[in-house]
Amino acid sequence: MSGKSFLDTNVLIYAFSDDPAKAERAAEVLAAGGSISVQVLNEFVSVCRKKLKLDWKEIKERLDVVRALIGEVAPVSIDTHEKAVELARDCGFSFYDALIVAAAIALNCTDLQTEDMQDGRVLMNLTIRNPFASPAELGR
Repeated sequence: MSGKSFLDTNVLIYAFSDDPAKAERAAEVLAAGGSISVQVLNEFVSVCRKKLKLDWKEIKERLDVVRALIGEVAPVSIDTHEKAVELARDCGFSFYDALIVAAAIALNCTDLQTEDMQDGRVLMNLTIRNPFASPAELGR
């Protein structure tokens, strides 16, 4: 990866996954650093609690690891919200995906690491990348 990366929630979740391939790849992406938003932290806690049934101590430990590796955490500002509404309307993203994209754009990130959106899609100076796809899947 070159430039400044923004990491979606799924990268953080997979870093602690029981799936060895995804866990290893997510750990590599996370270790390389990057930026996230408060939304990503909120979604991470929600998944850890509701889907993974972790207790609060385990969630805190995982958050500590994430925060130690992440460089910048963007707030969800009114400007980010307004950009997300525009992206959802004009680009067909779900609102919460648009909020992730808007936060990445606000932080001047060059790539968004996620498996949830169209790999290779470019919006402004931001390129969506699926770090979990094989090179054959990506046509690279």
